[in-house]
Amino acid sequence: MYENTFPSKRFQHTLAFFQKHISKDETILDLGVENPFSKILEEQGYAVENTKGEDLDIDFSTVIQSNAQVITAFEIFEHLLAPFNVLREIKGDKLVASIPLKLWFSPAYKSKTDPWDRHYHEFEDWQFDWLLEKSGWVIKDRAKWTNPVKKIGIRPLLRSFTPRYYIVYATRKKD
Repeated sequence: MYENTFPSKRFQHTLAFFQKHISKDETILDLGVENPFSKILEEQGYAVENTKGEDLDIDFSTVIQSNAQVITAFEIFEHLLAPFNVLREIKGDKLVASIPLKLWFSPAYKSKTDPWDRHYHEFEDWQFDWLLEKSGWVIKDRAKWTNPVKKIGIRPLLRSFTPRYYIVYATRKKD
């Protein structure tokens, strides 16, 4: 996944935001297979379980069976056709989720070799907020950051000051 680059800046921002809201005594279900960031959380002392690679548009079994208090979804919802459905099935009361934001100067990402590595959605922040609110979540905190690249050109220049990542901490809406 990160053969040539490691997203250190993204991981630093994500970890700091996560630690601000989640204690080490809470159990975590991370949507997506084990990955470098879930390993970082474990190294920091968090108890993390991952989904098994099932298609979360169709198969909610791991999410439904989990008793985790916190659900994390780091750059996963943009890959789903219908993230609303899995968001409604979550039993935990806390959600920490991040997404890459839609960039007006760049098309949606699509890997030419990996059919799982495609973005069906690239959200604007308000769209992601709306998705969470409609699926039963209340956003308590949010943050954005840029993702500059070390290249020359108009797009790299725009990436130096245009936010690329958006992260939220949300709690289950009380009826």
